[in-house]
Amino acid sequence: MLRAYLYLSFFVPFTLLCSITAIVGTFFDAGGAFAHRCSRFWSRWGLRLAGIPVAVEGLEHIPGDGPVIFMGNHQGNFDILALSLAIPRRFSWIAKKELFAVPMFGEAMRRAGYIPLDRSDGRRALKSMNDAAARIRNGSSVVIFPEGTRTKDGSLLPFKRGGFLLAAKAGVPIVPFTINGSMRINPRNRIELYPGTLRIAFAPPVATAAGGDKDQLKLMEQVRSAIAAGLE
Repeated sequence: MLRAYLYLSFFVPFTLLCSITAIVGTFFDAGGAFAHRCSRFWSRWGLRLAGIPVAVEGLEHIPGDGPVIFMGNHQGNFDILALSLAIPRRFSWIAKKELFAVPMFGEAMRRAGYIPLDRSDGRRALKSMNDAAARIRNGSSVVIFPEGTRTKDGSLLPFKRGGFLLAAKAGVPIVPFTINGSMRINPRNRIELYPGTLRIAFAPPVATAAGGDKDQLKLMEQVRSAIAAGLE
């Protein structure tokens, strides 16, 4: 417990500092590349000071160019930091709109090119989905957790269909990934911080195409199977 509190006493002000730096940097680099570098710097030192090594497999499955949607399981708070370092190319996060209202942190996300998803009502949700699909088609790779929240016991939760609808609208491949170890390092809704290695494995891309409900369900099952195959 003491280890976790000591870590948080550093990590919270460090996050604020990195957010401010990212915001300031966008006045000189409106494209968001500097903000993305700030995110990787934040992730690298956040993991180092927590004493969490990250092991990555399957990088050969990530296409060298063209937008993709990275999609995988969500085990714990350190998933975001680990993915920021594990993915070897620039990407954006798909995040619920409410996170963009967090002071400083939300503004840094916006200026880094992260994509808000408004789920407040059907019309707004559809518009934000179409906006996100257009940005992906124009070259932005993104990361989505199809479970929508962190798992409690390590098993895969039911997938939400929004990410697969977005993939169909954007017409880009999905690269599945599997995270192991994150839940043991920092259990959900708890302060404890335990030693351990966080492992991320990328699977071969899954092609997407516009289609009906049956096609989306088939795509969802393909991606779910690829993610589940990597679970320890």
